[in-house]
Amino acid sequence: MELGIGIGWRPEIADEVEALAGIDWVEAVAENLCDGHLPDSLLRLRERGVRVVPHGVALGLGGADRPDPARLASLAARAELLGTPLVTEHIAFVRAGGPLTASPRLEAGHLLPVPRTWDALDVLCENVRIAQDSLPVPLALENIAALITWPGEELTEGQFLAELVERTGVRLLIDVANLHTNHVNLGQDPAKALDELPVEAIAYVHVAGGVERNGVWHDTHAHPVTAPVLQVLAELRSRVDPPGVLLERDDAFPPAAELAGELDAIRATLRDAAPPAEQRPATRHAARDGGGDRGRAPAAPVPAGTRDRTAVAQTALLSSLVAGTPAPEGFDHRRLRVQSRALAAKRADVVAKVAPELPEILGDGYRAAFLAYAGGRPMSGGYRRDALDFAEHVLIAGGPADPVARRRLTYWWQDRSGARPPRRITRLVRAARAALVRKGTP
Repeated sequence: MELGIGIGWRPEIADEVEALAGIDWVEAVAENLCDGHLPDSLLRLRERGVRVVPHGVALGLGGADRPDPARLASLAARAELLGTPLVTEHIAFVRAGGPLTASPRLEAGHLLPVPRTWDALDVLCENVRIAQDSLPVPLALENIAALITWPGEELTEGQFLAELVERTGVRLLIDVANLHTNHVNLGQDPAKALDELPVEAIAYVHVAGGVERNGVWHDTHAHPVTAPVLQVLAELRSRVDPPGVLLERDDAFPPAAELAGELDAIRATLRDAAPPAEQRPATRHAARDGGGDRGRAPAAPVPAGTRDRTAVAQTALLSSLVAGTPAPEGFDHRRLRVQSRALAAKRADVVAKVAPELPEILGDGYRAAFLAYAGGRPMSGGYRRDALDFAEHVLIAGGPADPVARRRLTYWWQDRSGARPPRRITRLVRAARAALVRKGTP
């Protein structure tokens, strides 16, 4: 199945995406779509014949636990709603703790790497099979960018992905920006990874921008695509003609003309890197023949104790990143500090997006206050829960100092922390009261 050239659909650039020429398909973050209802922009795109692919970020298929049935059902419902040809997720873990370790559940709020070990591979493969059996369309999995690496890894990234495909028949979503990130941060050769992975299993490719700070590459999705990332795309194109290539942008959105320019650069890279017809290897595109997980190896149960060992290791790592517990043995402490700061910064940024009233109320003090809170309060639920917990934390500590801001924060928290949504008359009264507070009325 050919997808063509696409772009990540985000509400902030919905109008720009609709206006871009030559867009064959878009990708939308699955968790940002409501069950049973699509944004008008996506409906208009679908009416024009533009495919929409849901891209999940919260399953945590690389985690020690089996996939949450409710999350799988939600992803399946979005696939049905969109009429998509496939769904995608990540090779990562996003939470740890819980029953397997008899410890509190911790949420990373970000994609964290799984160790490339046989134990982790066994767990991942079983989780992938569970997901495949729960979804109405084929599944493709994305390699992630990493700031840290696990000690004692037994496989390279390419070998790990090849083994995953061999065991499960899952498709691959190869992010060339993530291969570049791992080259800068971990010294891993993108060309070697491409040589080792089964390129015929590629469903599509991600291209995104980032920035280097103090020798560390940050996969921000908020900066222009760089020449080294396009060079990795060229390396991939020299080996295989990918069924689809998509530009990702998640923040600091540029004008439509800049997005169009980046798409043109991607098209030019694909065109210029294509080998002459007589030199092209004969590869069969799994994503084109509808193969999906057809022909996958019979499922083998995860060996006893494997999930428990994986859970203990992942919980120890995540706890050190978000709760300040000692770093597990073998990890680079400097890299762990960088990753820890990055997780806290992302929490602050996302909470500011899902609850924009908080930085408005707290002003310039929002970020410092949130980072201080995050240092002692690991995230245990979603970002909306995190926003409520942060506001409660500020109020309990006696903040904000300004009485008007404190009243506004109190009313904001009360409006959202009840067991059930307030009735219409209550909302009207609170809105009027908030308006008076903003004007400085006691």
